[in-house]
Amino acid sequence: MVSSKIPKTASAVAKTFCFGAFAIPLSQTFLVSKLSYALVNLKPIRPGHVLVTPRRNTPRFNDLTQEEVADLFIQGQRVSKVVEKLYNAQGLTLCIQDGPMAGQTVSHVHLHVIPRHQGDFPNNDDIYDVLEGRKPLPHIDNDQRKPRSEEEMAAEAVVLRKELGHWNQDDVNAD
Repeated sequence: MVSSKIPKTASAVAKTFCFGAFAIPLSQTFLVSKLSYALVNLKPIRPGHVLVTPRRNTPRFNDLTQEEVADLFIQGQRVSKVVEKLYNAQGLTLCIQDGPMAGQTVSHVHLHVIPRHQGDFPNNDDIYDVLEGRKPLPHIDNDQRKPRSEEEMAAEAVVLRKELGHWNQDDVNAD
């Protein structure tokens, strides 16, 4: 999630992707396939909290095609392996908040990939309240959760991209 807004289609030459009403620069992405891409998070709830999302701007999970669902989860699995390794995670929370009543804050299907460690939340399921904004992070007030800079996000994307390997330029330009 970044601050600039764009129309519902990807901008020219795929230098940005749509994430709901937000433009995601290629520098903040670290995986691109023909149907999905992965991006770093503006305000992660844990270090390594990233998102995998369809390229098509689709608000609800049931509106995805079978091919988009398959690719979303294939890419989610690829990303989860890298995130688990890089962040020395003992487990992962993988979730989709489908619609505003489920806590979805950006109207575009996305899979959260969140590395987990023993004791990161006092009650293991508190993570869902934090995702939905009902509770602050343990020991961190929501006002203290400042958006990261574009430079911070780009630097994280470089590390993740290096682990995943470079993408096919044809996939970046596919629409």
